[in-house]
Amino acid sequence: MTYIFAHRGASKYAPENTMSSFKKALEMKADGIELDVQLTKDKVPVIIHDETVKRTTDGKGFVSEFTYKQLQNLDSGKWFSKQFTGERIPSLEEFLIWMKQTKLLLNIELKNTIMPYYGMEKIVYDLVDQHKLRNRVIYSSFNHYSLQELKKMDPNVEIAPLYSSGLYQPWNYVKSLSTDCVHPHWRTLHPTILKGFRDCSIKVRTYTVNDPKKMRWLFDQKVEALITDVPDIARSVLDGSLAVKPSVIGNVFHKFNPKSYL
Repeated sequence: MTYIFAHRGASKYAPENTMSSFKKALEMKADGIELDVQLTKDKVPVIIHDETVKRTTDGKGFVSEFTYKQLQNLDSGKWFSKQFTGERIPSLEEFLIWMKQTKLLLNIELKNTIMPYYGMEKIVYDLVDQHKLRNRVIYSSFNHYSLQELKKMDPNVEIAPLYSSGLYQPWNYVKSLSTDCVHPHWRTLHPTILKGFRDCSIKVRTYTVNDPKKMRWLFDQKVEALITDVPDIARSVLDGSLAVKPSVIGNVFHKFNPKSYL
């Protein structure tokens, strides 16, 4: 079975990383939610992708310069559509309280590659633990040092390094991080690379897959999960109600033969 994770919620249909987007993803039968977490000035984990609020709200400035209360004065919906005017930036705790009423899985991406957010790992981990959701949460980040901090706190925590480049034998790197999960960009998944992950029993959850033909191919490859902006389309492809011919992702590597490197 391949799980369908809604990327920042059902972000094609509602403003990303908002409660409307998360609720829409649940309606569309997503198995899980992928969301981004940053810290406010007063160390409250909030759900927003960019380090600044400019793109997805009517405000300006870095997330880290606002208190949580100040962030609640910003509108995070009307940039997407007038229909969502009044939407607010949710706190991670607000989301977790809602999530507990569902069967959703959760992928928390720690957005601490540009802003270091010292102590973020423990703050987020403790909040998840407080709500007794530890077994339904996966932590990912492009900051792999941060993922190792989580492993130090809890050797059983599920971590997944994010990457988007053509890593050499990436399964060996993933194993070096003491995990069996990885979240690569779909463009990196040449068939031989996927075989390497399979041979090492590494679970692949790939982002951000919105093309039905690429979805079909990845479902056929039995990857662990797809992360997508359009969970409804992914569900239709998976259950066969939307019939498409698969498109081999490896074709984007037409000048690259990974077999020569194995």
